[in-house]
Amino acid sequence: MFYHLFQYLEKAGVDIPGSGLMHYISFRAMMASVTAVLVALIAGKGIIRWLQRKQIGETVRDLGLQGQIEKKGTPTMGGIIILLSILTGVILFCDLTNIYVILLIVSTLWCGGLGFADDYIKVFRHNKNGLSEKAKLVGQIVLGFIIGITVWQSKDIVVREKVIDPSIEIVAQGMGKDINTETLITDSAYKDENVVKSTKTTIPFVKNHEFDYRWLSPFKGTWGWYAKWAIYVLMIVLVITACSNGTNLTDGLDGLAAGTSAIVGVVIGILAWLSGNLIDSNYLNIMYLPGTGEIAIFMSAFVGALIGFLWYNSYPAQVFMGDTGSLAIGGIIGVSAVLIRKELLLPLLCGIFFVESLSVLMQRSYFKFTKKKYGTGRRIWSMTPLHHHYQDKKELPGEVLFHKPVPPHHEAKIVSRFWIVGIILAVSTLALLKIR
Repeated sequence: MFYHLFQYLEKAGVDIPGSGLMHYISFRAMMASVTAVLVALIAGKGIIRWLQRKQIGETVRDLGLQGQIEKKGTPTMGGIIILLSILTGVILFCDLTNIYVILLIVSTLWCGGLGFADDYIKVFRHNKNGLSEKAKLVGQIVLGFIIGITVWQSKDIVVREKVIDPSIEIVAQGMGKDINTETLITDSAYKDENVVKSTKTTIPFVKNHEFDYRWLSPFKGTWGWYAKWAIYVLMIVLVITACSNGTNLTDGLDGLAAGTSAIVGVVIGILAWLSGNLIDSNYLNIMYLPGTGEIAIFMSAFVGALIGFLWYNSYPAQVFMGDTGSLAIGGIIGVSAVLIRKELLLPLLCGIFFVESLSVLMQRSYFKFTKKKYGTGRRIWSMTPLHHHYQDKKELPGEVLFHKPVPPHHEAKIVSRFWIVGIILAVSTLALLKIR
């Protein structure tokens, strides 16, 4: 809103001191983040009171986890705070005509709506199962196809091939006129002859940091062209579905999902900034993606919203995000990573989500296999998702490969250590940009 307002006033010849700041992604990103934090802090208190008055509280099954029973009745559906904060920052400071911003707003509302439906069924209809897993999966897959087909068909989602650009040499040598490196070429990039539709993405450890999905196509010619885009779209669907579910599974301890997601959001914001900047992307030898600088602003609002939410969600939590928040957070991470062509870095960057999801998958598979073979199911860990394995709890009946730690860890310590691991993974992901 402010971005478009100042643009309109500038074109109308109205000179407002400081209006030039709106041309800078860095300024708008900082303002979006601060706005999101303030909205979360101010509106969060009122939303929590409203949830308490409506008696929208968490239902808890006694599994013997430390502090679990005390959480009964804590307001849930706090993801509303996150969604409101993100969208406020984005609407005020993003370019709302940017295709990447539009897709991220749609993804936020779509996944948030799925999560809200799940929470609504649990809370108001008193059905602890909520929205069926099949319904959630269908919703996530449909979103994945919407994003994938848009990436395929939209003329605004392009990659600029690496070429020697005189302006880069001028800036690199500190010569020539002053150049706004944050908006350099982005206004004319879509008409650049070196801009192409591409199925390339980023991978580490190779010279050019690039992998093309067309290499997986068994066909050539026209069929090969359709096959490569089909493969790419299916990959996008897989990434978005996996991220959304992975974040949902990680949301089990106070502050765990919000804090870990904020760390991931910082890295994606940095990568979006670099990918959308001609000079920085050239220096780091990564793809230049015109327009993705706006994703950095969106992710700044995303991180700000999560930090504000942590004010109320840190141990002991005053509110839980519920599926309204967790599904939306995962969807945003997956979609943003796809749009900046960094989806293959997610297993490392989102290592916490990946391991949590893997632990559940392995536990279920092992339990079914051993039940079929021995007549009684056995477990790998005492409980999954993995963060529950480290808590103080009763041992469930049956054999367990890895027993609970002795002594068990406090919830706050588990969350802090998961954050530390998340930071290490985030730094490692950024370091890969220089390892060829």
